[in-house]
Parts: sequence; C-alpha cells; structure tokens
Amino acid sequence: MRIKICGITKPEQGQKIARMGATALGFICVERSPRYVTPSQIKEIIQHLSISVDTIGVFANVEISEITQIVTETGLSGVQLHGSESTEFCQQLRSKLPGKTEIIKAFRIRTAECLSETELYTDYVDTLLLDAYHPQMLGGTGQTINWADLRQFSPTLPWMLAGGLNPDNILAALIKVKPNGIDLSSGVEKSPGDKDLDLVAQLFANLSSRSL
Repeated sequence: MRIKICGITKPEQGQKIARMGATALGFICVERSPRYVTPSQIKEIIQHLSISVDTIGVFANVEISEITQIVTETGLSGVQLHGSESTEFCQQLRSKLPGKTEIIKAFRIRTAECLSETELYTDYVDTLLLDAYHPQMLGGTGQTINWADLRQFSPTLPWMLAGGLNPDNILAALIKVKPNGIDLSSGVEKSPGDKDLDLVAQLFANLSSRSL
C-alpha cells in the first residue's frame, strides 16, 4: 500500500519518515497554509533524502506556469491538485509537465453524491485522492470522511484515502474501505508542519500488525 505523509517542512523529518517506510512525501505549496514550504525548502528536503520516495507538491488554484516552474526547480516527482481545477486544466498541465510527472487530483467529499465528480477526471490524471470536506480549509483539517460512503467506491484509477487519519483510526478505516494508498498529515503532527515521529512510528507499527 502506498503511504504518503504530507506537510513535510523539515529535512531531518523527511529523511526519517522516508526511512520508516513512507512511499511518498507531500509538500504544501499553498502560501496561506501553515505547512507552506518554499521551492528552495522543498529542494533542500529532497536533496537530503537518501532513499527513493515519491515527492509530491500540493497546489490549489494556481497557474500552470507556476506549477511547472516549481516542479522543474525542485525535482518533484508529482503534483497534487487540491483546488477546483477543471479537467481541461489537468489536460493542459499534463502537456507542460515532464513526461513521468504524476498528477493527483484531490476531491473534498461532503456526501456520497460527490464521488461522481471523480469519474470526470479519470482520463486526465494518474491518481485520485479523497479528502474530507471543510468549508474554509482545503486539507489538514483532522476531519474524517464518512467511510461508509466509500464502501462501493471502485474507480478505474488508483486512489488514496485522506481526511483525519491517524494511528488510532487507520485500521478501522482500512476495514471499511480498500484504497490503494493513504495520506496523513495532521494525524501525525505535534503542530502544523512539525511531525511527531513517535506517531509516525506507531502508524507503521499498526499497519504492520494488519498484515500479520
């Protein structure tokens, strides 16, 4: 299973979390977020990594030129679109990014009916991500989706579950839904952008017990 830890801001934490078993690290490129990191910070964190993991920049409602510039400058392997980006935007972005750059489209799920929107994007992105809806915040809210709404969710693309996941509830979530990956941020933090490595270790310990 793919395991993405998002909101990385510190090189030493990125390195340790990757070594613990994360397969992807997420970097918030939304300036109003308390987890925001500059392109130079992202580049520094990536350069400190001694093992290969996916490195994903999270963007929301910005110009394609800004995304492509940051990807080129930092060496990100993928982008996550967390705003109201259209299918046309995704198609145009694809044509501007380096060929192997992953595009993840995030959706904030308010009700089960919201899931139908994901079907529009399957020809334009590589991966879907389902996050909890919040009227003001785009992510990192600590709120969970109603997992029961996702039991029949079976898209044609790989998908990741986000929204309020933490070491205590991750196994309960994975009993109810079967995502291809999970994405955690606030659930493994001391404060926004400062990861709690003990919580990260507990997350991986709990996930390991599931496979025994």
